[in-house]
Amino acid sequence: MTDSGKPEIAFPSRIGVWWASETWSITDAQDVAREIEALGYGSLFIPEVTGKECLTQSAAFLSATDRLVVGTGIANIHIRLPSAAETGGRTLNAQYPHRFVLGLGVSHAPLVEHGMGGTYAKPLATMRAYLDKMAAVSEVIEPGVPRPTRLLAALGPKMIELSGTHADGAHPYLVTPAQTQTTRDILGPDKWIVSEQAVAFGGTDEDQLQRAHQHLDVYSGLPNYRNSWLRQGFDESDLVRGGSDRLARGVVGMGSVEDAAASVTAHLDAGADHVVVQVLGDNPMADPRPALRELAKALPLG
Repeated sequence: MTDSGKPEIAFPSRIGVWWASETWSITDAQDVAREIEALGYGSLFIPEVTGKECLTQSAAFLSATDRLVVGTGIANIHIRLPSAAETGGRTLNAQYPHRFVLGLGVSHAPLVEHGMGGTYAKPLATMRAYLDKMAAVSEVIEPGVPRPTRLLAALGPKMIELSGTHADGAHPYLVTPAQTQTTRDILGPDKWIVSEQAVAFGGTDEDQLQRAHQHLDVYSGLPNYRNSWLRQGFDESDLVRGGSDRLARGVVGMGSVEDAAASVTAHLDAGADHVVVQVLGDNPMADPRPALRELAKALPLG
């Protein structure tokens, strides 16, 4: 435990990376993780949508690096049993103490019901029940090893509250620094907040906006994010497919590389413990290294 009472996460830096590598071969993706570590970033958070299983990927990235923290951003609770999530997390924490973060989320109704053939109902109750079942797993599994730090994909106030009572904090995604501040106000000082910040720099303003709108295209059709943006002060006119220019500029850091870096550190100033930056390229799984090299020069990674 840290002095504040939070479970320990051995972040080498307060700024990390969020990257979707599902279409990459794992050996090539491990090379990316090694360079992310060498550049001074403190973490690599990976998603779980319809491609690779994220605990297996996490093990591969942890084994390929020495200090990098690896987190799931977010492991879909509809994909695995609570006991599998708990025991898998414990095993990774046993092998790589304080370097694995288990981020969990309820996903989205269209993905769960149409993409997976599952049932999406009462997300708050579903998550609470899932976490209770995880907590009930016997201590004979990896005896003497604490469970990894557990974060929830929490956007609404009730899920944020649950991330404080039943987990170790929140992993906000596609939020403004003001929402990071709101999350901190709800959770208080003794819970982790790892905020994600997308950035687009290089090229013209039009180029950057195009990348931002492309990034927001799928999310703008999902009720969870639409409701989140309305709570953050945007309105229905911003919720067009791909988002309005106002929404794009509000949740994606654009401009110069220094402007992009400032959008990342704004979350730290607002109360985040750690921020993971997602660089937007021509497609969601583009090689992030060229942009990360440039961005590293403008960020306080030491």
